[in-house]
Amino acid sequence: MALSAAASAVVAASGDGQSSIKPFLPHTAEIIVGAVGFLVLLYLLAKFAYPMFEKTYEERTAAIEGGIERAEKAQAEAAVALEQYQAALADARGEAAAIRAEAQSERARIVEEARSEAEAAAEAVTSRARAQIEADRLAARSELSREVGRIALDLATRVVGESLTDDQRARATVDRFIGELETQAPAGEPV
Repeated sequence: MALSAAASAVVAASGDGQSSIKPFLPHTAEIIVGAVGFLVLLYLLAKFAYPMFEKTYEERTAAIEGGIERAEKAQAEAAVALEQYQAALADARGEAAAIRAEAQSERARIVEEARSEAEAAAEAVTSRARAQIEADRLAARSELSREVGRIALDLATRVVGESLTDDQRARATVDRFIGELETQAPAGEPV
């Protein structure tokens, strides 16, 4: 209010009773009052509002820079974690390859052992079979010799006409007959 009273006093003093109308130029008192009001407003803004704006801008800048810093830090941590993951994955792949190689060599060893055992078992079975065949051949030969001897003894008893029941005589006759058969058999063929 004091300003408007001062402005009206200035207007009254400047006026000399003649009114000259200048439509585009304001009165001098209005220019002075406007300039004083502008300076007061500028002072108030500079004293109170401008520091608050600066403080808000600094806080926002700090928050943005802190966010960027945190993002860079998180990105660096993620890169380190990725490197560790890739190293662990490479180690796991190498370990898996070593395990596969070991399993393949173990499999080959087991197959070779099984083959060796099977060959040994087959050889043992073959040896036993050969021994059994030889024993059966010898038993058959012995049985055949006894049967041939009995038949020869019966035949000799009929031919000679005398009884060959005497064991010693019969045995000598049978042995002589078998000896003749062996000499008559072709070479290399067992009787």
